[in-house]
Parts: sequence; C-alpha cells; structure tokens
Amino acid sequence: MSRVYWREPCGARRGQRAQVGIFYEHMLRPALHRLDPERSHQATLAFLRAVQRLPLSYQVTRRLYAYADPRLAFTWKGLTFPSPVGLAAGADKNAEAPRMFEAIGLGFVEIGTVTPLAQPGNPKPRVFRLKQEQSLVNRLGFPSKGALKVSSNLARYATRRVPLGINIGKNASTPMERAATDYENCLESLYAHGDYFTVNVSSPNTAGLTSLQSAQSLRDLAARLIAVRSRVSQGRPPKPLLVKLSPDMSDEQLADAVRACVESGMDGIIATNTTTEKSLRPERARAWEGGLSGRLLHQRSLAVVRAVRTHAPKDYFIIGVGGIFGGEDAEAMLNAGADAVQVYTGMVYRGPGIVKEINRHLARVRR
Repeated sequence: MSRVYWREPCGARRGQRAQVGIFYEHMLRPALHRLDPERSHQATLAFLRAVQRLPLSYQVTRRLYAYADPRLAFTWKGLTFPSPVGLAAGADKNAEAPRMFEAIGLGFVEIGTVTPLAQPGNPKPRVFRLKQEQSLVNRLGFPSKGALKVSSNLARYATRRVPLGINIGKNASTPMERAATDYENCLESLYAHGDYFTVNVSSPNTAGLTSLQSAQSLRDLAARLIAVRSRVSQGRPPKPLLVKLSPDMSDEQLADAVRACVESGMDGIIATNTTTEKSLRPERARAWEGGLSGRLLHQRSLAVVRAVRTHAPKDYFIIGVGGIFGGEDAEAMLNAGADAVQVYTGMVYRGPGIVKEINRHLARVRR
C-alpha cells in the first residue's frame, strides 16, 4: 500500500458548505427523523435515485460536498482510493444510487448486503433510533432484491472514480450446512461488477450466521470462495476478498478468526459489524432485538481494530467501522490500526457533509 502526501484541495467555498450543513441539521434531518427510520432511509434513496438522473447532478454534488487532497490517496491491490473514508454496507443495499454516494466525496463505496435470491428480511418495524445517543438498533435481516437485480443496477455504474465493494451474504431460507453455496453464487454472479468483495459472516440478524466466524468455518468458506475467484478471474488479477467480523467475539475467538482469515488467503478484514451487547445500550433500548450501531459502538469497534492489528501481519488490510461521527473518530480508528474507515450511522445523524469534514481533518493531520 502506498500513500501520497501533498495538497490540492478542491470543492465549494466554506460559506456554501456551512449553508448546506445548516440546511441538513435544521430542516432536512428533522423532517426525515419524523418518519419511521426505514421509511426515512427509503425516502433518501428515492431522492438520490431521482437526482442522479438529472444533468450535472454529479458535478453539482461534488462541488458542494467533495474534498480532494492527494495526501489522502492510497493504493491497495491495484485499486486507487482517493481517500480512506468509505461508505459502509447497509446504506445502499441494492446499488440504487452508488454514483451519488461517490459524488459526496467518499473514497470508496460498499453496497449490499446482497443475497443470491430476493428476500424481504425480518418483519417490520426493524430499525429503531436512539437519538440522544446518536445510535441505531436494527434487525433488518438482509432485505435484498437479489443478485440478479443488483447486477443489473451495477451494469449502469461501470464507469466510476472510486473502488466499489460488494458485501455478500446468505439467504435466510438457506440451511447453514449449505451457506457456503450462497456465498459462492453471489460472488460468481456479481464478480464482474465489483472491485472487492466483503464476506458478511457477522450480522446478528440472520439465524446462525455468526457461527461462520469459527476458525474452521472461515477456512472452509475461504477455500471455496478463492476457488470461485480463480475460476471467474480468467487469468486476470484476482479481486480482493475481505471478511466482516463481529465485535461480540471473545478475545480468543477473535484471534483465531483473524489467523484463519490471514492463513486461508483472505485479503483483509472489516471490523466491525453491529453489536448485540445490551450493556452498551441505555435501559430503554435493552429489550430491543437487533444490532447496535453509532456512537455507542465506537469504543468497542476501536478495541477490536486494535486487536485485529495485533494478530494480523503489519501490511494486512483492515477497514475500521463503528461510530465514526467526525475527523477525530476517523483519526482514532486509523491510529488503532485501520488502513481505511467506513461511515453510515454518522451520516444518518450528521448528514453527507460529514465526509468532507473527516477528509479535511485527515488532510490536516497528515501535513
């Protein structure tokens, strides 16, 4: 991995940025947060889908939100990341508006989780806000339009400026003994469209899924996915495979999982998924089923990233995610051992301007 360290800022003037931030904080966010959380998210995606069809929408959005600085750029496995700040899976599950997420200045975009077949996910309501704590609890259960539909959507996103990750999972109806087949099918169906792939074995909202984080299960799954990758690569450089891990493993389980990922040939780790640890929640939210994300997850995710870095080789690629709400949070994650970070819940509460804020902060500390 190599990084570049000179400056060439671009984007809208500070006055314009401030106006956009005020609009989101005082007008758009209150309106969205009057809706059910999932309806709010669907409304946002519908807006982005409509906007991305308009002439110059990409350019105008970049003018308002993007912050480019070559010191933030790095390369990994032949991929060039304009910045280490990416979009976490879950924001755009079906690749409906990846271009607009790119336009706000993200250095990479990860879509999904995608399952082989379309499925509705768990019964609603299934997303809950903790506004005071700037956190969310979700029990979505991989709602997905399926690999075929997502493949069709991604065919329209062939030209892009940032790496595209595709997060893959299993269908709820697939027995655990056949789970690997779902991952194989997803990888093969979507391979042509992604730049890297994330194997999601850590969502707490699909029954039995986290059992795939055991060392032997990870080794077996990795062997099968690497075989698929070798077959579909057709002699071209293989695309990276990452594993997304849970924050709820014991220290011993985490160490075993990291070693399994490294030794089996997986290319990186994303830490972490949401947590089911009820002690991290306020009393009023402890009865809610599902995984916690947002500020309340940040310290736990930091600790897991530090542990992953301890157990992995020095140059092993790690993406840190969990409770990143500003530049200092991202800096802390990078200092803990991550090579890049992802945001999602922070954007829900702070708006798309969070990306520029983080990038500006990281550029300053890299002077």
